[in-house]
Amino acid sequence: MKFDRIYVEQSILDHPRTQTILASNPKAEIIHCERYGEVFNPKSQNFRFQKRKPALIIARKEGQRILPTPPDYGLGADMHFYFSHMLNCLYDCRYCFLQGMYQSANYVLFPNYEDFIQDIDATRIKHPEKELFFFSGYDCDSLAMESLTGFTDVFLPYFEDHPKAWLELRTKSVNISHLLDRSPIENVVVAFSLNPDSIAKSLELKAPPLAARLKAAEKLAQAGWKIGLRIDPIVCVSDAKEHYNQFLDTVWQHLPSPAIHSATLGSFRSPTSVFRRMENLYPEEPLFMKGMKNQNGMVAYEPSVETDLRKSVWDGLASKLPESRIFSCS
Repeated sequence: MKFDRIYVEQSILDHPRTQTILASNPKAEIIHCERYGEVFNPKSQNFRFQKRKPALIIARKEGQRILPTPPDYGLGADMHFYFSHMLNCLYDCRYCFLQGMYQSANYVLFPNYEDFIQDIDATRIKHPEKELFFFSGYDCDSLAMESLTGFTDVFLPYFEDHPKAWLELRTKSVNISHLLDRSPIENVVVAFSLNPDSIAKSLELKAPPLAARLKAAEKLAQAGWKIGLRIDPIVCVSDAKEHYNQFLDTVWQHLPSPAIHSATLGSFRSPTSVFRRMENLYPEEPLFMKGMKNQNGMVAYEPSVETDLRKSVWDGLASKLPESRIFSCS
């Protein structure tokens, strides 16, 4: 992946992964900085303009790298955590909270993976009797920029050696060749974010179409990888139940239930300030916002709008999966 401009923190300049990225972008303008926030956080930036051709920022992730998930977000393990080796995403999904949370559309990569591994290891050692689940892809897509990041080359071997710790790779990408080239790992779930084709086409811009994602998931399942279905967020469009029923029929055509580790249903929730920035970025588009309500500082679908659809999708999943494998995540 090529960039016209790369910002690099001085503290990470000599890291081997930094040097590999710089060597693969010989024509890029290299700009040194002390801390990535100098470039990433200023409020005067134009997110939409930057999204057309983002720069790359290479930084060292300091401080707390492994964070507990909210209490209502999990997959049935004893404890759940998330971490982010990148900030921002290759894709341009209209409902994505990142565009309302960050001032910049530039990509931030934290290549000090060894520090992440050290913190994951410390968490695992601290809870030796617990089953732990670690989610990647919260602030980025786990696989979409793998050719740049080399993320799985480092993290998959670690989790393969520690079977009581689970890893989720959350993605919309069809970049799966590096997974197919190796044996599946029992405690790794490749979780595909999915929505009906009509919603994907209108709201999940730049992402692979639904058919391509399902084909990628099917290939991985046939190779023995565990697959996650992440219907997140549910989008309340006109005739939504019909769209989601057809969507699930298509999913079952590609994926037998034994291949599916888990399915989650996610609701759209956003702090009001973040949601307002999202609205301001795309004022000409209705997006997915019909039926939203601001309550107690959060914007979400009104229960009367979402509850019936959520039950319909849940029932569609339960027709093929044990309910012990279906989770509601807000």
